[in-house]
Parts: sequence; C-alpha cells; structure tokens
Amino acid sequence: MKINAIDIKPGNVLEHQNKLWLVMKRELVQPGKGGAFAQIEMRDLRGGNKTSERFRTQETVERVRLDEKEMQFLYMEGDMATFMDNDDYEQVQIPRETIGDPADFLADGMTCNVTLYEGTALSVELPQQVTLEVVEADPVVKGQTASSSYKPGKLENGRRVMIPPHIAAGTRIVIATADGSYVERAKD
Repeated sequence: MKINAIDIKPGNVLEHQNKLWLVMKRELVQPGKGGAFAQIEMRDLRGGNKTSERFRTQETVERVRLDEKEMQFLYMEGDMATFMDNDDYEQVQIPRETIGDPADFLADGMTCNVTLYEGTALSVELPQQVTLEVVEADPVVKGQTASSSYKPGKLENGRRVMIPPHIAAGTRIVIATADGSYVERAKD
C-alpha cells in the first residue's frame, strides 16, 4: 500500500531498498528555502541495522502490513523452533536466531505472538514472564552484604541466572523472558 511520506508514523513498517524497515521516529522539517521533507529514523527488521532517510513530503513509500498470529510452541529441533498456528493447525519452523536469547525460555505448549510477513516469521514474542524451577544454587558465602549479593543458579532448562541468596535448589521462581532476570519467588 503506497502512502505519502508525510503520513508515515512511528511503528509503521516500510519496504525501502528491498528491505523491511520499522519506523522509529519521524520529524517533519520545513526549511526556510525549498520544500518540506520528512526525516525518518528506521530499523531493519531482519538485520537490525538503523538508518535515517529523508523523503520529500509528496514522495510515496510502500507501507507493508504485517500479520500477527498467536502460535503454540511445539518443539526445538537443532536450531529450528517449530510452532503451530492455533487457527488452522499449520506448522511453521522459525530459526532460533530470529527468536534470540529468549528462545531459552520456550516451553512445550507455550503460546507466543509471531509477527509474519508473506509467511516468513520476522519476530517471536514470548510471554513476559515464565516460572521455572531452580535445579542448582551455589551456597551463600557468609559475610556478603545483603543489599545486592545475587548468586549464580541453574534453571531446569539449563540456563544460568543470578538469583537472591535465600533461593535454594528446588524452589520455583519467576523469570523475565526479555533479559533472563529474576523477578520473584513463584506463588504455588
């Protein structure tokens, strides 16, 4: 769908130079001499690179519509995660690198939001928090100050995280999927 550069808004996805770009910021500039233009700051959806482009306000750009679907995680095979569309039960394989570090927290049956463009997955959004069991926790070192002394711990999925000293092995805790940080002790 073609739109005028003046109508571009942050959050839009544009097709420019055969790449998909997410618009981060838009600034309309009206110099004293010459025509007005839109200064657009955008990020490549596949590569992650950022760029800044200038478009004349009357210039048209291709705006892309993305599909967002709720999909259920089935299993991980090598570096490919398999998801199932909840509507038509079609299975889609998504490379682990598309998901990024949060892929460590994928669990069987977990519902995720997958952003697709022409059938190709661009991103996978996991639930914000997951509950996992601590299987290994280093003992507390006496004399450590209580303020910010986190200790290393290992979760049931094999991921190592920093946990508070009072958490022992066998305790279920809530973890933020975005960065793998400890949130709280799970309420059973």
